[in-house]
Amino acid sequence: ALKNAASVLNIDVSQAALDTGRRNLTLNVDEETAGKVTDLKADVFEQLRTYHQNGEKFDVIIMDPPKFIENKRQITQAARGYKDINRLACELLNDGGILITFSCSGLMPSDLFNKVIADAALDANASLSIVQRLHQDYDHMVASYFPEGYYLKGLVCIKQSTN
Repeated sequence: ALKNAASVLNIDVSQAALDTGRRNLTLNVDEETAGKVTDLKADVFEQLRTYHQNGEKFDVIIMDPPKFIENKRQITQAARGYKDINRLACELLNDGGILITFSCSGLMPSDLFNKVIADAALDANASLSIVQRLHQDYDHMVASYFPEGYYLKGLVCIKQSTN
């Protein structure tokens, strides 16, 4: 898929994460393909707002933020964070664009995450269709006594045309 992309922008606030991503990229693709990827060290919330103010649009946006929840008292605050970042992503997507969004917070219930994404789309005046629900693979077993071990959840959505 990367070979078919005209360009890829990788945004992270952590230079170490960007460096690790770049090393993995160069190990797994040819030089020409790696040259299509630009790394940007920035706060993604601020950067998405800048793109929105500048009227920029994207065909595919992948949101993979770090864990937003350390304890149950943070669920409401984390839901606001997921909603904000995904609202911005919805506003930046072209019609027919694809949003792939994740939560790696074990304390974030799947049904709440789905509702947050639906609310984000509503606030962005966007219509999303969920085409796939994602989860951690089967080699990440979840112990019955630790349901928070089911930490990774994601959605693949298509932004419907507003025409």
